[in-house]
Amino acid sequence: MASLPAPAHYVSKAPFDPYAVEADADSAFGHASQLKLTWWRFRRHRLALISGVLLLIAYCTIAVVEFLAPYNVHTRNVDRIYAPPQQVHFFHDGSFVGPFVYGRTMELDMETLRRVYSENTDEVQKLRFFCRGDGYRFWGFIDGNVHLACPAEGGDMFLLGTDRLGRDVLSRILYGARVSLTIGLLGVMTSFVLGIVIGGLAGYWGGWFDLAVQRVTEVLHSIPSIPLWLAMAAIMPADWSPLFVYLGITFILGLLDWTGLARAVRSKLLALREEDYVLAAQMMGAGSSRIIGRHLIPGFMSHLIASATLTIPGMILGETTLSFLGLGLRPPITSWGVLLTEARTVNVIALYPWLLFPVVPVIVIILAFNFLGDGLRDAADPYN
Repeated sequence: MASLPAPAHYVSKAPFDPYAVEADADSAFGHASQLKLTWWRFRRHRLALISGVLLLIAYCTIAVVEFLAPYNVHTRNVDRIYAPPQQVHFFHDGSFVGPFVYGRTMELDMETLRRVYSENTDEVQKLRFFCRGDGYRFWGFIDGNVHLACPAEGGDMFLLGTDRLGRDVLSRILYGARVSLTIGLLGVMTSFVLGIVIGGLAGYWGGWFDLAVQRVTEVLHSIPSIPLWLAMAAIMPADWSPLFVYLGITFILGLLDWTGLARAVRSKLLALREEDYVLAAQMMGAGSSRIIGRHLIPGFMSHLIASATLTIPGMILGETTLSFLGLGLRPPITSWGVLLTEARTVNVIALYPWLLFPVVPVIVIILAFNFLGDGLRDAADPYN
């Protein structure tokens, strides 16, 4: 049996460097900052990345709500009460026209007393863009009337229908996002300040202060959340302005949600305060606030980030619940919870189901925050 030819051997004449492989591997990761490492790990979580982009877009839109909404939040169309959503078309009789809606006629059914709307396919109402429409005050200061999209001259454009007063549901959802999304941020700031400060001091100092904090948190945890929210929301004076009611609801939501974070911070600091680097900081004369803020809290920042992203949707749900029950925000303030008060009866839901559209952004935003929290928690975990 013939033997196979021996393979040719090759010897490199380059100088041998035993640390070349380690240097190449460490060039990207070994010298990267913690923030950059967190970003690299976060990019691999596709669902969290998409959720983050969605939330960024949502919070950017609340800055220009007046421009995006086709109608003013208080504009009433008395001839289009409980009008169903209109469909946007692009082709008419086989030819491209552009985005348009068909005109509609309304008749009153004398047997059921319902308004019946029917499309007139012969009336094409082409939509206008970057146009002048209903007037508004941008953030309550600057007068304007320019909108991204407007109905045709003398036409209608109710893409999500209208409510019992003939107000555009889409415009009111956009305006309601400004209140519902910001109330979560302001509430979580209040909750985090109380939770980190009180929980951090209880875990670091211990003793009688820790016992007092634990008893207070246990008492607050023993009270059901919704009745406690209702009780505190009901004590707000009825003659308060909408701005004070908004700030009051935000403070209540933050005041009642700090206990869970405080207990988590306390339990973590009880373990971390015994570490050698804490003892070294104490021997160098560092104060309690510096040790907690510069050495202990960064050690479990991933948990704080996950708690923040889970607390914000809880704040949004709390405001929606209070407003839906009539004890939270009240008109003329517009939020997603206030909009859902229009659909509190089964008859309204059965006859006008488009009034439930405000629940869609609530679900989407809450899911996005949860997915974002999962991704940030995994990315910021120093032991991952």
